[in-house]
Amino acid sequence: MSLKETMPVLARHEGVWDGYYRYYDAAGNKIDEHKSRLLCRFPSEDSYHQTNHYFWEDGKTDGRDFPTKIEGNKMVFYTDIDGWAADVPLDEFNRTCMLNWTRRGEEDLYLYEMIQISDCGKYRARVWQWFKEGRLFQRTLIDEEFVSRDWQAYEDKEMNYNLIGA
Repeated sequence: MSLKETMPVLARHEGVWDGYYRYYDAAGNKIDEHKSRLLCRFPSEDSYHQTNHYFWEDGKTDGRDFPTKIEGNKMVFYTDIDGWAADVPLDEFNRTCMLNWTRRGEEDLYLYEMIQISDCGKYRARVWQWFKEGRLFQRTLIDEEFVSRDWQAYEDKEMNYNLIGA
């Protein structure tokens, strides 16, 4: 069975997404924000690969790459993060994926992420809840808009993209 068949909700996320990341401390104070462009792709029947590009107003940029492998009914990360992602079978509307991960070298920190995709597939919202030593210390709210199904057209471009709202 292919990954797209195993995780049909995740399969709806394939393509290019532009958005905004907003970080808040445990008291609800905004501590950071930046724009993003994500490439979500299925390079083979049994793999998923995500590349994230981040852009701050002051000109700072960053990028992260997340190839994965499949184990059973979940996707497993094996980069600088260890964790998993899976569709939520209890969501009868087929809108929700969940993730859990830790950063290598920071085992006292873990994160849970919930992703909802709109029924039309054009919008998605993500919430990250960050825990350190068992206590919530940060939340990240991410709002994204679908740009293109053709991730290959964006894969080799420079990080100087024309983002939403730019």
